[in-house]
Amino acid sequence: MTPQQTIGFIGFGAMASRMGDNLKKAGYALIAYTPSGKGGDGSTPFLPTPAEVARKADIVLVCVPDDEALAAAMYGENGALAGMAANALLLNTSSISPTAADTLQKAGQEKGVCVLDCPVSGSTPEAEAGALVILAGGDEADIARAQPVLDCIGKTTIHAGPSGSGARLKLVINGIMGAGLAAVAEGIAYGLAAGLDRSMLFGALGEVAVISPHHKRKIRAASEGDFTPQFPTSLMQKDMRLLMDAGARLAVPMPTMAATTQQLSITRRAAAHEDYSALIGVMEHIVANDNT
Repeated sequence: MTPQQTIGFIGFGAMASRMGDNLKKAGYALIAYTPSGKGGDGSTPFLPTPAEVARKADIVLVCVPDDEALAAAMYGENGALAGMAANALLLNTSSISPTAADTLQKAGQEKGVCVLDCPVSGSTPEAEAGALVILAGGDEADIARAQPVLDCIGKTTIHAGPSGSGARLKLVINGIMGAGLAAVAEGIAYGLAAGLDRSMLFGALGEVAVISPHHKRKIRAASEGDFTPQFPTSLMQKDMRLLMDAGARLAVPMPTMAATTQQLSITRRAAAHEDYSALIGVMEHIVANDNT
């Protein structure tokens, strides 16, 4: 790595700021843009537009919540693409639709900018530990260029395939994660309604092999009523919505994912900014108020 190479962040929220901390430790300098103009602990300079960040950065890393935020930050005279030089590297770690990923790649190609879709699997604990799994779509040579940065924020980089493949793989992973949590929530609701001791039930689910380590972490927190956001409901519901749209375009039947999307829509109404595992709390509330 060239000393003092600068990473320009577009979006600097809970995930990006933790990625930034690990990049700082590796010797990178940071600059950033957020729509509010605020973020971090004051040690990272914030610039007024994405274009200005792109002009002053060696590599641009994008971490925004959805397609709309991506479009606002990438395009137009103040968008990041307007400030990027030919052959510059843009790493899009956002969880977005395949259509938005393809559109950004094409726009970058027209400008001579190398765009990689490289969303991450993991929540804030993994981001803080530099242990994310990077899901990269693009050419092998371009991924190799980005690898020093990716190695700072993740423990593994999976080359998912050509451009757009990372975005598609992320929807597969998050869909399975959401459906798994919904099954856990329904199972807990049945157990409580059937009269099982709450403490025993939550403890038992933490011991059995059929529950993933990720969902065991959610169960432990839910047992204490702790839904501090590591992956907010609003973002999980958004990813399920993107998956349903992408699947429908390919006529893929996904009834389990559809039901999960509806459950998370209910949860988003009740707890948009809490962790998506608040679905467990929603289901527990339903059976706790069942007087039949």
